[in-house]
Amino acid sequence: MADENKSRYLHYLEIVTGSLEEKKRWRRYRARVKQLPENYRIAVEALERYLMHFGPADGAGAMTMYEDLADLVEQSVADGIPIRGLFGDDPIEFVETFMANYPLGQYRARERNRFTSAIARAAGEATPPRDRTQG
Repeated sequence: MADENKSRYLHYLEIVTGSLEEKKRWRRYRARVKQLPENYRIAVEALERYLMHFGPADGAGAMTMYEDLADLVEQSVADGIPIRGLFGDDPIEFVETFMANYPLGQYRARERNRFTSAIARAAGEATPPRDRTQG
């Protein structure tokens, strides 16, 4: 009975505060970021801020994306790839391409293309301009 009450309590707590497992994943991710060299950490934290505003908002999808980001940056550090070698000359192009690999990013890319095509048709143009995330 005590285990059942504890389980029920944890269930209600997660409803109010969000998944406890996702919070643990976030803490592990942040610990990884803190271990990066300062210039990479600054870049990752800036990218995080961007993703908080424009990236996937759901817990599991977002966490997978952040964990993949940590993997990518850790590997770049290990391989000696400089910041610009990783993020390129256009960091927005990098982040948009990076996000396009995740479900919400794919949805946004499709909708962006749909919107661009509709405007091109409305303007009487045959071919809409290419989306930046499509390479």
